[in-house]
Amino acid sequence: MANHVLSIEAPDTMNGCILRIVDTSVYNPTMPIKCMLLDVTVPGFNIPVQFTEATILPGFNLNLTACDLALQTAGCGSTYNDLPDGIYILKYSVSPNAIVYAEYNHLRITKANKRYQGILCDLDINACDPPERIKNKLNQLQLIRMYLDAAKAKVEFCHEPEKGMELYRYAVRLLAKMDCSTCR
Repeated sequence: MANHVLSIEAPDTMNGCILRIVDTSVYNPTMPIKCMLLDVTVPGFNIPVQFTEATILPGFNLNLTACDLALQTAGCGSTYNDLPDGIYILKYSVSPNAIVYAEYNHLRITKANKRYQGILCDLDINACDPPERIKNKLNQLQLIRMYLDAAKAKVEFCHEPEKGMELYRYAVRLLAKMDCSTCR
């Protein structure tokens, strides 16, 4: 191995106020690791928040909050605002930063997942064949799960962020219909 093989991951979490980013890189032990930079661009923004060697070390495991990402300025350390769902652009580099980097689109779906789980909690499911109306809801939830999975695949693997966001928004609309107390 002549170079570093940079890799970062943003695992899905159910914690609404945390974006977890993990360094999964393989570093060449004979090469220095200098000028580490992690850029995180939040959905709806064009300028990334930058984390440097003062914050990150090889093998880092960051739990970033709204304060860390400059989305919250008041109450930092005592209150934690939820982060928005959407596409986060993550770029990690080491010197020479223009050459040695890894960049990913991460589709955060925490709010959608929480809503999905909440609907499952509200269903009266037993360990037997459910009545037809419950079965229909379970089938609808399974379809919504597939839309959410497809949205993540389109954004993170197929490099089709617009298509992924279209699928995500559709899944959220379907969840809203199922969750609506006045829509029954």
